[in-house]
Amino acid sequence: MTEQLTKETFLEKVFNWEKNENWKFEGKLPCIIDFYADWCQPCKMVAPILEQLSEEYAGKINFYKVNTGQEQELAAAFGIRSIPSMLFIPTNNTPQMAVGALPKEYIVQAIEKVLGVPKAA
Repeated sequence: MTEQLTKETFLEKVFNWEKNENWKFEGKLPCIIDFYADWCQPCKMVAPILEQLSEEYAGKINFYKVNTGQEQELAAAFGIRSIPSMLFIPTNNTPQMAVGALPKEYIVQAIEKVLGVPKAA
């Protein structure tokens, strides 16, 4: 199940840039953040893939969504200029951004390589 993030929940669960100058991940599990907008057709194509993956990787990865229209400060903080954009955040490494409507296979590869989570059974 993907969870909607606001600036407040982002600061609490992902990264509090107001307290920390350098990247410090606040979560316990790696996560994927989907930056999207309701009017964006490619975003609508990616949403069911992320929902499916959130079920396949339940308990291993947190899946979050950020509505760029409602959370403009959050989108600006990450330099989101194109949607959909996905931020892959490992627990103790540098996050990586991917832009565009990614196919499921690419997302699964990123989960394995960037997040270090083995393929779901």
